[in-house]
Amino acid sequence: MDTIKKGFASDNWSGVCPEIMDALAEINTGHIFAYGEGEEEVSQLAYRKFKEHFGKDIKVYFVYNGTAANVLGVGHLIKSYQAIVAAHTAHLNEDECGAPEKFIGSKILEIHTTNGKIVPSQVAPFLTSIGFQHHSQPKVISISQVTEMGTVYTPEEIKALADYAHANNMYLHMDGARISNSVVALDTDFRSITTDVGVDVLSFGGTKNGLMFGEVVIFFNKDLARDFEYARKQGMQLHSKMRFIASQFTRYLTDNLWKKNATIANNMTKRLAHKISEIPALKVSQAVDANGVFVLIPSDLIPVLQEKYFFHVWNEAPILENGIARNEVRLMCSWDTTEEDIDGFIELIKRILG
Repeated sequence: MDTIKKGFASDNWSGVCPEIMDALAEINTGHIFAYGEGEEEVSQLAYRKFKEHFGKDIKVYFVYNGTAANVLGVGHLIKSYQAIVAAHTAHLNEDECGAPEKFIGSKILEIHTTNGKIVPSQVAPFLTSIGFQHHSQPKVISISQVTEMGTVYTPEEIKALADYAHANNMYLHMDGARISNSVVALDTDFRSITTDVGVDVLSFGGTKNGLMFGEVVIFFNKDLARDFEYARKQGMQLHSKMRFIASQFTRYLTDNLWKKNATIANNMTKRLAHKISEIPALKVSQAVDANGVFVLIPSDLIPVLQEKYFFHVWNEAPILENGIARNEVRLMCSWDTTEEDIDGFIELIKRILG
């Protein structure tokens, strides 16, 4: 079978890490309760693991993918005439193929931001619509951790948004597709950026950090989770062989596997960013907080590099500076990125540039 040469396109291009593959093989024997039912079913083990990391007063629901986690999680909080406030770069806004609008029926109110992060003062202008029957009513603030621009919210920044949301009868949702990378970047734990700072609903991701498939919707207020099992089923996200999602997360949250994988990705990203910074023709364009590097690269260099190491062009419109046209690209590292991958990429750049 032909495989794509390892590059820097996305951390979900990587394979399944060995520990997760072993967990899947181990659970692939015998008959076990379907749909996560049964007191002794493997889902219960996973639920306990999540409670160890996030606290005992949470409700945990497995789904297939991140789009479902975001749409079902947010959708359970609001009515169709209410609105979601998010950065314009948010996955919920740009990369769900209109799923929030179709399945929730709600309007997304975009905040334009250069670094992917938003602050309460940027949400404030939308609140003038509250109580005005002709406008969608803002109800949820949604943030990404890590953001789509590779930046990371601090606990203080998240708490400020949560406090602001709650003071205005709103909720805070977190798209945590890369939450493990953010925890490693902040040298903290899961609770400090979720439970302890007022997040209401979290989409917890693992496929970008070594899992095969499956995501999690976590409610930090059990009352908000009421009847979510029916919304999940109606949303076509109730996996019959739930053990294959649950067993992955049980292993992922055991012996700090999540941390091990995210640390590799983050460390390789720092190495990549450092080496890029030593090449005058290239310029790092965003803060390198986690496992993504945004870089301005000469436009004519991009297709040549992509023949050997694929990556995505983030901004198609070139930026002209000192007579050189450069595009902003995104380079992602994953749990299986190696020093050899990075060094080979850098050497190719230097060789082409002469």
